[in-house]
Amino acid sequence: MEFKTFSKKQLLALCFWHDCSPYKDMDALICDGAVRSGKSVCMFLSFIFWSFYRFSSADFALCGKTVTSLRRNLITPMTAVLKELGFECKELQSKGILKVSMDGRENTYYLFGGRDESSAALIQGMTLSGVLFDEAVLMPRSFIEQALARCSVEGSKFFFNCNPQSPSHWFYREWIKKAEEKSALYLHFKMSENPSLSKQVLQRYASLYSGTFYERFVLGKWVAAEGLVYPFFREEDMCERPQRCDKFYISCDYGTVNPASFGLWGRSGDTWYRLSEYYYSSRRFGEQKTDEEYYSELERLADGNRITAVICDPSAASFITCIRRHGKFTVIPAKNDVLDGIRRVSDCLRSGRLRICHGCSDTAREFSLYRWDESAIKDSPKKENDHAMDDIRYAEILNRMVAL
Repeated sequence: MEFKTFSKKQLLALCFWHDCSPYKDMDALICDGAVRSGKSVCMFLSFIFWSFYRFSSADFALCGKTVTSLRRNLITPMTAVLKELGFECKELQSKGILKVSMDGRENTYYLFGGRDESSAALIQGMTLSGVLFDEAVLMPRSFIEQALARCSVEGSKFFFNCNPQSPSHWFYREWIKKAEEKSALYLHFKMSENPSLSKQVLQRYASLYSGTFYERFVLGKWVAAEGLVYPFFREEDMCERPQRCDKFYISCDYGTVNPASFGLWGRSGDTWYRLSEYYYSSRRFGEQKTDEEYYSELERLADGNRITAVICDPSAASFITCIRRHGKFTVIPAKNDVLDGIRRVSDCLRSGRLRICHGCSDTAREFSLYRWDESAIKDSPKKENDHAMDDIRYAEILNRMVAL
């Protein structure tokens, strides 16, 4: 990784703790704003530099939503940078520990994932000299507050970075709005403020997002989700089926009282196409179908193609069992992270890596109706007109798995 220059805001994040800084006595640093604005890189380096400037033989915590994402986003790229700067880095993956040393000093950094409420137990009982939260808004409040309570060493500090979400999010209300009260230096980053991004790159990112995601990820605003979830999708964007595909999957959102939606996906080149669909609403037709009847529809949808796997609604245990019992298809329960899935579907649709073919009429109908629930405290779409939308999210997770 090559650093050509830093913005004034990035430099402040790097050095706020230094004796020459007017902010050296602050207890915390909060960096929020747009994606690709340089806040994560500067915060990680600042955290390491500060920890070596103030401590030796001390324990710290590095926290992400998962340890895997933490390694991917920070540890792997940034340890290479630290080594270039003269630090020695040794990760003990089995223990979730990163040891960093330089000039006879060594500090220990424990890696934690704050995926859910149970994660708070992982960090209990520790004594820490500081903690860094990468993407703090994706972690539960209980985990963050437990980690903060571990920082009982004199001179310890907290480092938070995140992309904006809803202004009703607890972190926005309790930390960003109360930064002065919490003795925290708050720095807000815009994508355009990152000197390492060219105009072409900025334009490309701007073209990838629209609506709420554009305001949050490009402009760095804390705005409530409202309106259509996919406001950029138009029926005229639908396409003809490609002549040949080299791999096929089926995604399923299972329903008995609620509609069931299945999608046949084919890969042609670097693009995945929703070739055809099966959509059944028992309310519309006045009759519910059994698992065996749905399985017959699944076979018809496969249309003789060699299906690599069926990605199924993880809550549809009986239907998953039914598919496995027939022994024809491999079935994989889908990962059901709604917001993460919506973000990735948006990215794939706008970049053209995922396309919808003519004939998928119920998919087109739901795209035009699928809306954010503006009355919800947390970001969430309305639980209506969402069955094809759900099975597409499952397919998108599939696309990521096969390195689309």
